[in-house]
Amino acid sequence: MSDSPTTDQTPSQATTSAPPLPLVAEEETSSATTVSPQPPFFFRWLTYLLLMPLIALSTAFFGCISLICGLWDKSGRQQHAIASIWARSLLLLSLSGVKVIGAGKLPLGQPAVYASNHLSYMDTPVLFAHLPFQFRILAKQSLWKIPFIGWYLDRSGQVPVDSNSGRSMIASLGRGVATLKSGMPLVLFPEGGRTATGDLQTMMSGCAYMAIKAQVPLVPLTLVGTYELLPIHVYALYPRPLAIVVGDPIPTTGLTTRDADTLTQQLYRTISETYNRHHPSRNAQ
Repeated sequence: MSDSPTTDQTPSQATTSAPPLPLVAEEETSSATTVSPQPPFFFRWLTYLLLMPLIALSTAFFGCISLICGLWDKSGRQQHAIASIWARSLLLLSLSGVKVIGAGKLPLGQPAVYASNHLSYMDTPVLFAHLPFQFRILAKQSLWKIPFIGWYLDRSGQVPVDSNSGRSMIASLGRGVATLKSGMPLVLFPEGGRTATGDLQTMMSGCAYMAIKAQVPLVPLTLVGTYELLPIHVYALYPRPLAIVVGDPIPTTGLTTRDADTLTQQLYRTISETYNRHHPSRNAQ
């Protein structure tokens, strides 16, 4: 019997259908021949001497406050508010403003799966700072073993993902579905890791699977500018305008898990087209 979590399939279908791909990658996708762009000399040294030390201090300060709040905040509401303030402080230090395009499309007041492209370490602060509701993220289970980080993730109710085996993945998907059914939105990066080139990578179908199982909308989020702000393997900031473009929510009512791949392809097309439309260098082509 297959370990596939596509439980809506018949036994004969399940043996020939691959399970949803992992929600996170074991290692972030990168190319040995790809060299990420370096910011100008001035911004490199501004980052090393001032911005990065301040970002580290902000992270430590708000992390400690969040851990203390976690002693009594079982709902995670206070910890999420602190994370939002922390994220805004990082964006302030990065000297980069964020514009939210299509905010009226956000299905506020109901759970949904929010799937975003993954360009940079700054993606998470951008989303925490500008999504106007409490949500949970999916993160690698190995992070739970790291002091302070793991404590925060556990006490704030984030969802661990273990992709070591098919059964572990099924359990991870189930935790995500349970979070959605409890009324809490999920935010995740279906590419599984940061892009090495700024281009959209192959998306994994776990986000579509969870949206279908919980019968909640799948909402495309397209981040623009964070790759140039802080590319993979670059440790200096290059300030610039950033944007979150909210796509039309994709309904999942009546779909089964057999539709997860098709739904993932639709999500990919939407984010890819939106990114190309809103990215300045691609508009110039």
